[in-house]
Amino acid sequence: MSIPWRSSAAAFEQILGRHGVTPGACTMEAAWAAFEEFVQVPVEGIEGPEDDGDGFIVEWGVWDWTGNRPALSLGRLLAVNEDADRQDPYWQPQYWKVELEACFAEDPAWADLHISGGGDSGFDHAAIGEPRADALAATRRFIDQHPLLSVMWRSAPIDIEVTIDRAG
Repeated sequence: MSIPWRSSAAAFEQILGRHGVTPGACTMEAAWAAFEEFVQVPVEGIEGPEDDGDGFIVEWGVWDWTGNRPALSLGRLLAVNEDADRQDPYWQPQYWKVELEACFAEDPAWADLHISGGGDSGFDHAAIGEPRADALAATRRFIDQHPLLSVMWRSAPIDIEVTIDRAG
């Protein structure tokens, strides 16, 4: 089963709901399980894996748009190829990001972990299936070994939001 790229945020929300992730009732374990399922669903209207048409990333930091609260983002980047004139020598796909952003209450225990600068895991464009499952497992090991991320992972978000926005 595949989903149209324009419906990807709604599909992600449905998967999150099946995993019990709702505003006010979210664990990062459940959110990750839903994210793992979501990024394995084929999406229509995007470039293929050979052109990095579908990837994922984990990002963290404190930003203005999160109300200056610590946040952790699970994102899927889609290179959309509709409405494109491929004959144009400057043609580029449009990049859209579907993400779950989890915001956390400030915690004094995090003060020495330097969250303000933020960071990310880097984009991974492994193909759907076993290659993507392996890439997700590697990202999860990274999260578990990163001091700040492992603390955030064990904390309950105070707010979550799923969005789809044009990237870059």
